[in-house]
Amino acid sequence: VQLQACGGGLVQAGESLRLSCAASGFSSDDWAIGWFRQAPGQERKFVAALFRSGGTAVYAESVKGRFTISRDSAKNTMYLQMNNLRPEDTAVYYCAADPSVIRSSVATQTAYRNWGQGTQVTVSS
Repeated sequence: VQLQACGGGLVQAGESLRLSCAASGFSSDDWAIGWFRQAPGQERKFVAALFRSGGTAVYAESVKGRFTISRDSAKNTMYLQMNNLRPEDTAVYYCAADPSVIRSSVATQTAYRNWGQGTQVTVSS
């Protein structure tokens, strides 16, 4: 199982970015997927998650209405579309996936056993 995240970069406040996370070794349709982020000096925190294909997305309050999590089954890739970015969104973003996550735990990082490397997102004011 491998997860390869990319798409980070440096943008100005109000701009958009789309993060991608390519999965291999499993079908992401059957797994819960999530995005987490870690800002400098802070713990890694939940951003968004999707409980298996067709499931309802869950978002942290701080990104609700601005970020959208999705997956492309054909490409076995998950995405995080980030709109109206703010300086406080600056962090290293990580994708995660696991087949055993239960619905009530999709926002819990310890529920995920498979992680991609982080991708840096920097938002300037």
